[in-house]
Formats: sequence, structure tokens, C-alpha cells
Amino acid sequence: EVQLVESGGGSVQAGGSLTLSCVVSGDAFIYYMAWFRQTPGNEREGIAATSSDGERKFYADSVKGRFTISRDNAAKTLHLQMSNLKPEDAGMYYCAERYSPRPPDYPLASHDYGIWGRGTQVTVSS
Repeated sequence: EVQLVESGGGSVQAGGSLTLSCVVSGDAFIYYMAWFRQTPGNEREGIAATSSDGERKFYADSVKGRFTISRDNAAKTLHLQMSNLKPEDAGMYYCAERYSPRPPDYPLASHDYGIWGRGTQVTVSS
């Protein structure tokens, strides 16, 4: 069984930093991976995605220049470094795996990902 387990969420003040991690077990960790954010009453929003080799990276406009996605294929771990956090960055962050060798048409679209973690909460106070 493939499992994705996120960690690293917490509460920070605006301007602060957090690094989220997602450990994958049960498969080879060779597909596109992404981070999504969801707030109450809203759909999951694609924040960042990376190709299987980590060479291609995609970011939502709202986080460009502040967030960095990376992956350690040997450790089967996905990271999201978040800096200069803003209150609007708050939400539940989910790690997702595409689970298909074909690159997604839209790397930040939730429908292109089939396996999800349970999320880690990020709170940013102003």
C-alpha cells in the first residue's frame, strides 16, 4: 500500500518560515509530486509540483520566489520550504503523487494526482 505522510506544519508569525516534508512508502517514488493547500470551504489549490527527477518545478504565482519544492529520491521524501509566510498562506497542506509515468497536463491541477496524504496544518498569524 502506498502511503504519503506529511509533517512540519505549525504556527508561525507572518514573515516566518516553515519546511514541510512528505515521506512516501510502498512505491518507488518515481512520479510527479506536488503540494496542495486547502482552506475551509475552498477546493484544493496547487502550490508547487516537481517532476520525477526534480529538474522541472512549477509554482503557483502566489508563492513564486517564497516557496521551494524539492525531492530526495533516495529518501523518498518531498519537501516544501516556505519563507516570508503570509496569513493567506495558511491552510491544510497536502502532499500528492501522480502515480503515472506520463507527465501531467497541468502539474498544479489536483485531478492529475491520484494518491494523497492526510495533510499538515499551517497557521500564519499577522
